[in-house]
Parts: sequence; C-alpha cells; structure tokens
Amino acid sequence: MIHPDVALKHISDEIGYGIFANKFIPKGTITYVQDSLEIEIPSEDVEKHSKDMQDVIEKYSFIDERGYRIISWDVAKYVNHCCQCNSMSTGYGFEIAITDIYPGDQITDEYGIFNMQHEMPLCCDKEGCRKVVKPQDFDQYYPVWDKKIISALDALREVPQPLIHLMEYEDKEALDSYFVDVQNYKSVYTLKFHHEKA
Repeated sequence: MIHPDVALKHISDEIGYGIFANKFIPKGTITYVQDSLEIEIPSEDVEKHSKDMQDVIEKYSFIDERGYRIISWDVAKYVNHCCQCNSMSTGYGFEIAITDIYPGDQITDEYGIFNMQHEMPLCCDKEGCRKVVKPQDFDQYYPVWDKKIISALDALREVPQPLIHLMEYEDKEALDSYFVDVQNYKSVYTLKFHHEKA
C-alpha cells in the first residue's frame, strides 16, 4: 500500500502516469509497504498468461528476492524511476522517503533494486541520470543505496508513519533489532534475486 497523501497524475504520453505528493512527506517516512493484498506471480506462472497480460506483468511488476513477480494492488505500481529518487526500497518490506518530499513532487524510486532482467532506457534529462537501468546496477550501487536508507531510517521514529501498522511481524522484528544495534542493519542487497539458485 502506498502512502495516503499521494495522487495519481498523467505526466505525458511518453511516460504515462506518476504518483505525486499532496502533502509534505518528511525524510524517514514509510512511503510504501508490501502488504498482504499485493499480487504475487511465481516466475514459472508468467508464461501461463496471454501475451497481453504478460506485457502488463512486465510493465507493472517488480521481481522480489524469491523471483516472484509482485504487482501492487493500488496506484503504487505507477511510481516511476529516477536516478536521484526520493523514495527507496529497504530490506524491511517497505520503501522509505530518503529526502523530504514536498507537495507537488513526484514520488520516485530506484528500479535497479527491482531485479531487472533487461536493460531499460530512461526518459530523463536530469543531471546525473544513468540513461539506462541495467541488471548489474544492483551489484554496483547497493552500498550507495544502503547509505541513503540508513540515513532515512535514522529519522523513521521521529516522523508520522501512517503505514507502519501494515508491516509484517518479521519485518518489524528485524527493524526493531536494527534500532537496538545498528550492526543488525538488513542491507537492501537482501532483496537481490540470485538467478543461479532458481
């Protein structure tokens, strides 16, 4: 489930839709929780769908650490990538605002964490854009992503959290363990799907 203070808006024919903040969302806010209503499709079941539905799955899903395709049941599936994203997936079953997000800002995240199987060109003119998201981005950038997540986690208990009650029990325990001892940090790299194990 995505944060309640957002709205779906059409950006352009090329990009399609995006998610925009209606209110101020401070750094450290959980922006999305992978909840029990998310659609989970085992990788071996993707080909059981029609070609049209496979295209939908490809466009709107991400691959989790088990190799499952996950499609959000709400508008979270319309969150776009940005190399300078303001929200990022964590190893705790949620995404977190890694910067302050102001009303009117588009909520963006890092697709490199989503276990991309193919390169994806980006429609972006921002300075520092990688121009393409690659499958190897996970291995290359996860230490940088971890630093951003840790900085955001430091603010998590200081800001309102309308989604925290949706966290799975195991994720809450892991998060509490981190706050007891930062050495227990669960790296975003735990979300990496290792194809050779499949």
